[in-house]
Amino acid sequence: MNNKALNFLKNFSYTIVSNVISLVISTLVVLVIPKLLGIEQYGYWQLYFFYSAYVGFLHFGWVDGIYLRYGGKTYEELDKVKFFSQFHMLSFSQIVLAILVVVGTLIFPMEGDRQFIFQMTAICLVLSNIRYMLIFILQGTARIKEYSAITILDRLIYVVLIVGFLLAGSRDYKVMIYADLLGKAISLGYAMVTCKEMVFRKVSEFTWTVKEMLHNIQVGIKLMISNIAGSLIVGIVRFGVERVWNVVTFAKVSLSLTISNLLMLFINAVGIIMYPLLRRTEEKKLPELYGIIRTLLLAMMLGLLVFYFPLKAVLLKWLPNYAESLHYMPLVFPLSVYEGQMSLLTNTYLKTLRQEKLMLKLNVTTMALSGIATLITTVMLKNLDLAMASITILLVIRSFLAERQLAKLLKVDFLSAARGEFLVILVFMVSGWFLESVVALVPYLLAYGVYLFLQRERIAGSFKRIKGMLRA
Repeated sequence: MNNKALNFLKNFSYTIVSNVISLVISTLVVLVIPKLLGIEQYGYWQLYFFYSAYVGFLHFGWVDGIYLRYGGKTYEELDKVKFFSQFHMLSFSQIVLAILVVVGTLIFPMEGDRQFIFQMTAICLVLSNIRYMLIFILQGTARIKEYSAITILDRLIYVVLIVGFLLAGSRDYKVMIYADLLGKAISLGYAMVTCKEMVFRKVSEFTWTVKEMLHNIQVGIKLMISNIAGSLIVGIVRFGVERVWNVVTFAKVSLSLTISNLLMLFINAVGIIMYPLLRRTEEKKLPELYGIIRTLLLAMMLGLLVFYFPLKAVLLKWLPNYAESLHYMPLVFPLSVYEGQMSLLTNTYLKTLRQEKLMLKLNVTTMALSGIATLITTVMLKNLDLAMASITILLVIRSFLAERQLAKLLKVDFLSAARGEFLVILVFMVSGWFLESVVALVPYLLAYGVYLFLQRERIAGSFKRIKGMLRA
């Protein structure tokens, strides 16, 4: 087994461990918190996570530019003095922006819970964006062990505090937010120690490297806007639900989406190490590698959908108050397939090929479609079923458009496989919506079995090529 394969497997094992821990914690939180908190309290808790998901917008692509420009290099190759200045300039800018957000909540009137959530989001802005820089540097330079340790520390502190608060009898969403912020703060401190060569230096070494900052922003802003637009595809629909209905309905919708996104943790485990690996891969080998990864990834993701059927039956008994939320799961559960493909494969390849402009165009186009769909389904029709179904439809459209463009760049075929995958997912959605969970499993297993049979040669060939690469 060659060194590259050994390093990949070693890094993969680190990310698997950290993401398995994150998955277990997220699953416990998803199963326990909704049962113990009231629906309204849970809704406000989810509203905080909804808002905090967009704090990355306020580094204006600075961190993304660092990731794109320096990803693929080794940590030792980086100019530590330059990054020292960049780190403290970024920290200063985020603190100023957070202060402005807090001042804004005091000037503009809003009801108490929302004011609190915005103020906590401002603190999250500082902790998250400063930590993002260090995490992205570790990811881009393939220091996956250190990145994984930061992630594990964050989530462990978070869950220990939440369990402690719950055992003490607290049922207030605010203390849950404090737990999240404290986990982020302590893990940021650990990240700073891990990257101490870039964080702790003599004050005399600091310079206002504005040119470097602007270069990073210029490179990264397309990717940053693209990422924000990508998250807003679902976010706009959620915002429409929260505005047209209420925080209780928002809580129910959020639970369904949160459960559906749990599968993404495993996909992210691979995606984190893919970018630096692909940046170091010869360009002529990228098309073949794409075909191998795509075949195995989609076969696995479609197989994971099988777990929906027993999961729904268990959740209906465990969370009877959220039965309406689970009603929408057949419509949104497949989003993990298309989000997973975009996150691990399509976006990683487009970043490797430096196609940020194309990513931006695709995400902004789909975001605009999301705005139109939300306006029609929530404001005009006030139909929650259609609003939820539109999420998966929008992600299917984005995935198809993105993969079509990538296939042109790599000169590979994807259409025949994509058709088969879409038909399997369509069977899943229709059977899950109209049939009881146990009965619905039968047509989906048949459809998935036919898919595996038709793809058997590609799957076997992909496994064979992977074995060959590991031995080479």
